[in-house]
Amino acid sequence: MTDDDVLQNVGPRLRALRGRSGRTLAEVAQGTGISVSTLSRLESGGRRPTLELLLPLARTYGVALDDLVDTSAPPDPRVHGHPIDLDGMTMVPLTRQPGSGLQAYKQLFPPRWQVGNTEQKVHEGYEWLYVLSGRIRLLLGPRDFVLGPGEVVEFDTRVPHAFSNPFPEPAETLILVGPQGERMHVRARPAR
Repeated sequence: MTDDDVLQNVGPRLRALRGRSGRTLAEVAQGTGISVSTLSRLESGGRRPTLELLLPLARTYGVALDDLVDTSAPPDPRVHGHPIDLDGMTMVPLTRQPGSGLQAYKQLFPPRWQVGNTEQKVHEGYEWLYVLSGRIRLLLGPRDFVLGPGEVVEFDTRVPHAFSNPFPEPAETLILVGPQGERMHVRARPAR
């Protein structure tokens, strides 16, 4: 819908609001300080609405300015990612455009996932992982970590690494993966 389409629809809305309120053009003119002829031309589409005309009309009718111009609703903000199955581990995309910039995923590790697989891999990028529930094993180069709920790791993905869940309970994590050189910044102040 173009700006002109939006403005052309203002007239019928004004006429409908005046009709619902049971007021005459003269009564609205008296309440707004806008002449009867200007109000009539606004309602018929013969005059282009301006902010100076719409503000007193919105006040008089008790509606938001957006209701007069019927701005379209913002796009649906929800992300509808399709889960990705990786040999039993599920990754749910939490960002809209995979493959560009920083990406967020929720990972669901079933119990005892890849117990025997400790093959570490490398790739370009930088990774940040937060454990929501359960425990995760992270092999990072020569180091071996067990991460529990509330723990966070971040690392350069050019360092060999592997995740697994050798534990009897499922685990869930949030993961952010960014291009090489793009790091996540967590800003929080400790409670005093």
